[in-house]
Amino acid sequence: MKTSRLALAALALLLGCTSTNNSPPANNSPAPTKSEVKATEAELGRAALQKTFIAARGWQRDAQPYLEFSQPTKEVTGADGKATVWTASYGSEGRSLGKTFTWSGTEAADAPPRGLSPTPEDSFSSSNSSTHLFDLNYLKTDSDQAFKVAQEHGGKRLLAKNPAMPVYYRLIWERRDSGLVWHVNYGGTGADSKLAVTVNASTGQFLRKEP
Repeated sequence: MKTSRLALAALALLLGCTSTNNSPPANNSPAPTKSEVKATEAELGRAALQKTFIAARGWQRDAQPYLEFSQPTKEVTGADGKATVWTASYGSEGRSLGKTFTWSGTEAADAPPRGLSPTPEDSFSSSNSSTHLFDLNYLKTDSDQAFKVAQEHGGKRLLAKNPAMPVYYRLIWERRDSGLVWHVNYGGTGADSKLAVTVNASTGQFLRKEP
């Protein structure tokens, strides 16, 4: 009987040691924290165009832009010439192909994903009035300077009444002006625009406004 009790005690001790050795180690490391949200980036038109230009030249070596436009968001309305979203369209005359690149510097819900987003290739012809290719060297007046000119021709009055009014920028070569121009639109584009001011993107000269 005494021998049996000793055997049982030894077996219990052995099982206890085995259970201890197989138990998972204590986790003393701190709980993972949520990754910090990146700060919103806003760029002027020329800086954003240079970002998409690099991507476009990686697509086709002869790619040149023919259009750039901004997209205001609730966070950055465009009131200082900057935007968190810019889209630029490029053409390759050598291959008659076009491609559009969108740069986004925000993770806001009303904007495209952060970074560069290209579209699929499309056919392209520079003979159309809306697809006239231009050289970046013609862009000497940036979107912030175009905004200042637009402010002097009616924009200041509109933003004084509604500081949250979105401001849109559109860069394109206009044949009737024989040059590269900025279209600065307040409140919307097309029929939704409260004011449209056209500024020469090379000289900074005021050209016209509508209405």
